[in-house]
Amino acid sequence: MEFRTDRLFIRPFRSTDLQDVFDIYKDDDTCRYLLHDRWTSEDRQDKFNKKVKNSSLSKETMLSLAVVHETKVIGDLSVWYTDMKDTVEVGYSFSSEISGRGYASEAVGNLVKKLFDEFHVHRIQAQLDARNTSSQKLCERIGMRKEAHFIKNYWNKEEWTDSIIYGMLLSDLKEF
Repeated sequence: MEFRTDRLFIRPFRSTDLQDVFDIYKDDDTCRYLLHDRWTSEDRQDKFNKKVKNSSLSKETMLSLAVVHETKVIGDLSVWYTDMKDTVEVGYSFSSEISGRGYASEAVGNLVKKLFDEFHVHRIQAQLDARNTSSQKLCERIGMRKEAHFIKNYWNKEEWTDSIIYGMLLSDLKEF
């Protein structure tokens, strides 16, 4: 899958994207609410290779996409099918350098539209750390609704954390 928005090119990762992606994931603040720690110089190639390998979406495979502005990768989108029929979950991370410019909303909003239009999914969801208010606002901007808040249900990085589930159907989709 690859597509363009007004300002972005969303496409599978390429081997030449390694440094841009490392610049995103080496940041402690970016990784604070993710399930993994920041990338290191020692593990970056292995972690990046997994993203390059995830080049198509199927019931068995996850899709990872680079969000490119001009010539630089500024974000990472992931999509995978859940165990529920025709339901996918999305995940995303963006460079802290581009915060506040609307790129994340543009990328994720157009991704969910593509998923409804081309993959004919019934439902799209996002599960996030409840402390991640920026991610909550992004979900709401693109038309997702908060469906659940689980209290201290997830053990991550040596602590119990709250999780929030956002979801949407085609009828919830906003135009971008």
